[in-house]
Amino acid sequence: MASCSNPPPLSSPLSPSLQTRKLFAPLSYPRSGGPSYALHFHAKRGIRFSNPPNPPLRLKVLCSADYDKAAVVTGDSWEKSILNSEIPVLVEFYASWCGPCRMVHRVIDEIAEDYAGRLKCFVLNTDHDLHIAENYEIKAVPVVLLFKNGEKRESVVGTMPKEFYVAAIERVLSS
Repeated sequence: MASCSNPPPLSSPLSPSLQTRKLFAPLSYPRSGGPSYALHFHAKRGIRFSNPPNPPLRLKVLCSADYDKAAVVTGDSWEKSILNSEIPVLVEFYASWCGPCRMVHRVIDEIAEDYAGRLKCFVLNTDHDLHIAENYEIKAVPVVLLFKNGEKRESVVGTMPKEFYVAAIERVLSS
């Protein structure tokens, strides 16, 4: 579950377009008896904006993790989380400087929600845990590996549409 901290409130309202561009978590006004005014972000539905006639002057950032995300796995937790897992596991190998990896992160987070309870999803930073990447001969990122009973069963190399990952997952689940 994500943890968030609230930045100091804004002293004046922002234009709706500026609020939309700066949005990383749901925004709403504090309960001060003012009108209902909110800018909401949801992973699947996108941004919802409601605009009252006279918005209040202060905003408060609220954090909400309403869907499962892929957890981080490291060299220290690799054996317990991946190799000894009782259910199939998906691992995305990524690097923090990799642009295409960010696109794959979004897909993996959706898959984590869609397959909750049937598949565990993890991400591994290859810059921090190079020895794990070398053990699986990862030469470039992003790479997604699927494990079942501690063995590598499938791999998807590069940035692919969600359907490629889902097809590989379904093959592993049915085997």
